Amino acid sequence: MTIKYKFFNTQEDTKEILLYIYNFNSSDGIVFGNGQRNVIKLFDIKAKTINIKSFKIPNLFNKIAYKYFRKSKARRSFEYATILLEREIGTPQPIAFLENYNWLGLRDSYYVSEHLVTELTYRELIEVDNYPDFENILRQFTRFTFKLHEKGIEFLDHSPGNTLIKKRGNNEYDFFLVDLNRMNFHTEMSFEQRMNNFRRLTPLKEMIAIMSNEYAKLYSAKTETQIFEKMWKDTVKFQEEFAKKQRLKKRLKFWKS
Repeated sequence: MTIKYKFFNTQEDTKEILLYIYNFNSSDGIVFGNGQRNVIKLFDIKAKTINIKSFKIPNLFNKIAYKYFRKSKARRSFEYATILLEREIGTPQPIAFLENYNWLGLRDSYYVSEHLVTELTYRELIEVDNYPDFENILRQFTRFTFKLHEKGIEFLDHSPGNTLIKKRGNNEYDFFLVDLNRMNFHTEMSFEQRMNNFRRLTPLKEMIAIMSNEYAKLYSAKTETQIFEKMWKDTVKFQEEFAKKQRLKKRLKFWKS
């Protein structure tokens, strides 16, 4: 068995954090979220709460791939969080990652960060009617996404639950990315990459209209009409593909049962 780990900087709580990871399944941490794929537990260390994410045990192919050919999701989360902070993009402070290998490949892996408590995610803007300060939040979120694009950050999981939103005061908001293991970094992002990056966020045309209007104020290479049409086209395509996959999953579950 081989264990690899790395901490963001010298941690006086290293031993305690490693103990939580080694005993993750039997530990008394508070389970956070639904744990359908990955399991997250919260632990209090002195005056702060840390968030330990245990990634789903990979299948046979990925066990081998993560050992020899690809970085694990835990390691990517840690490294990408570091890059985001270097580029002044909000994300919970990374603390450590740990990988546990056997002769075959990766057994399990963990990503540790500070736990950030915020008022909402992007999801509430979709699901809650007349959310307070809705349009202002949505426009600030669009400016945040533009900032990502200008810095060459393509967040592949830019979806409703993966941006935490915290009110700073005076109707100003800060945004923090989570679930970081899928990202691309570019010298410059094309118009197509920028618009495609919005496709997972909302099925609501009125939200696309607001976001395209705000994006057009910042991106002079295309008109507002061109931005809206491309953003909406990519959104519709994604929604259709997603619905198709869901129907297929239901059929497979029916035949298995």
